[in-house]
Amino acid sequence: MSRTLSLRFESRLLAPRKRVWEWITSPNCISTEMSPLLRMTFPGSIQSLADVQFEPGVPLFRSYLFLFRVVPMDYSDLTLLERTPGAGFIEQSRMGSMKLWRHERSIAACPDQPDALLLVDQLDFEPRFAPGFVGWIVNRFFVHRHKVLRAKLEGNQQTAPAAVSVSRGRG
Repeated sequence: MSRTLSLRFESRLLAPRKRVWEWITSPNCISTEMSPLLRMTFPGSIQSLADVQFEPGVPLFRSYLFLFRVVPMDYSDLTLLERTPGAGFIEQSRMGSMKLWRHERSIAACPDQPDALLLVDQLDFEPRFAPGFVGWIVNRFFVHRHKVLRAKLEGNQQTAPAAVSVSRGRG
């Protein structure tokens, strides 16, 4: 039986598409979203993932993850499969703690609110150990990320994510 977990997070944002795209591709903004729970390293030369030349499926660089910004806990060989300017990206990276890590982050028009955008994080992952616990941690972490990004992009609005869904893959 597969232990692949799927999580989906959606946030409605009243922000320009260009600003949302800049946010989701900026190492500084990604760090802000993760803080203070995690810190993810990026090479100093990278100002935006939007500008990095990449070959789909080939790792860009090794990133280290630090719990509470200081305790080393994992690594990720950051790998993009797709990147569509202004619309999103698909990352599928090798990680020390995961057999599978796939993160699709997309920006779409909000069907029932024309002046809003929908930022969606679709995660599919298979932890190497303790899938229930790791799934809970990843869920809490992305709830935190969406809360921070809404606050930063919309000026501290306290609205909840539009949707969070969890499912276990079958295998």
